[in-house]
Amino acid sequence: MMDATYWGRRFGVVIFKDAIEGDVLWYKFIYKRETVADYKEGVDYLALHGFTILAVVCDGLKGLRNIFPECKFQLCQFHQVMAVKTKLTLHPKLEASIELLELSRLLCHTDKESFVGAFGEWEEKWHDFLLERSADANGKTHYVHKNLRSAYLSLKRNMPWLWTWYDFPELNIPNTNNALESLNSDLKAKLNLHKGISLERRKVFIQDFLKAHKPLKKK
Repeated sequence: MMDATYWGRRFGVVIFKDAIEGDVLWYKFIYKRETVADYKEGVDYLALHGFTILAVVCDGLKGLRNIFPECKFQLCQFHQVMAVKTKLTLHPKLEASIELLELSRLLCHTDKESFVGAFGEWEEKWHDFLLERSADANGKTHYVHKNLRSAYLSLKRNMPWLWTWYDFPELNIPNTNNALESLNSDLKAKLNLHKGISLERRKVFIQDFLKAHKPLKKK
């Protein structure tokens, strides 16, 4: 499992965690938004220390799949649900949006056949609605339901990587990054008890916290 967590816009940490043993395998402090290069550094480190990565669970950072050509790739279903919620809001008004939001909420709690089937039915039902366009004063046309289309296309585009855990049960791949998110939440809760400390002391605190989860490296 891999993800980044942040404190503000200019400080965060990328963490790799073993989904089976629960150990933190690698981490890196970052002072900007995460990049594929940050994750590549972690992958190279694990390879150098004899690890074989069978599968990866992460969010949808663009280009991330390309650095794992030989690994099974599982897109965190929770991140996908949150992406749909962000595009549709928690209280959409369109019937099609309401139905898609409710369908997305089932993603983490159902099997592949049921979800893919229900998604196909929704797609067929709202096919024409999704294609509706309108023209502006210059005669240029654009889709009417942009946010709905964005949420729909996000699900459709990512569908092949939302069910890797289901297709390869022998690998025991988690369908979400929730175990890593829980670690991040625990870290933030403990760090919040020490508000106002300097960046260097904050880094030491984070290192000590992660050391308790058996990391192999600090940077």
